[in-house]
Amino acid sequence: MSNTAYYTEEGLKKLTDELNKLRTVDRPHISQQIADARDKGDLSENAEYHAAKEEQGLLEARIAKLEEVVANARIIDTSQVDTSRVYIHSRVMVRHVDNQSQREFIIVAESEADVRTGKISVTSPIGKGLLGKAMGEVAEVVTPAGTTRFEIIAISR
Repeated sequence: MSNTAYYTEEGLKKLTDELNKLRTVDRPHISQQIADARDKGDLSENAEYHAAKEEQGLLEARIAKLEEVVANARIIDTSQVDTSRVYIHSRVMVRHVDNQSQREFIIVAESEADVRTGKISVTSPIGKGLLGKAMGEVAEVVTPAGTTRFEIIAISR
């Protein structure tokens, strides 16, 4: 299975900036904490040392994950997104079939998702339900709250 994820230039830049910060700022900081704790003596009963080592393990795991994501990332030129169907980076206006309320969503990669601004993950239940749908189609979305039906009323970039 491919781990390829599609990002805007802005989204990929945020990931690479975070990765660079973790490598150049956080990693040396934790190494210094470990060295300082080691200088305090007996490591078997040194809580500072063990906490710093645990923090280092979590940091290295985060760095490895981000390195994998960045290595598999592809930038999408949003001006080339097909608007006949819902794809990643589509802006979709939907009408809730039951209460006729309207919402706009932008389908984005998981790490770019921000519900407050209408950016939903392509892997979320709503994102999965909308993918591949054309204008006028109804998407049935299964969420923890139950099944919701959205009619696609507009697709744009």
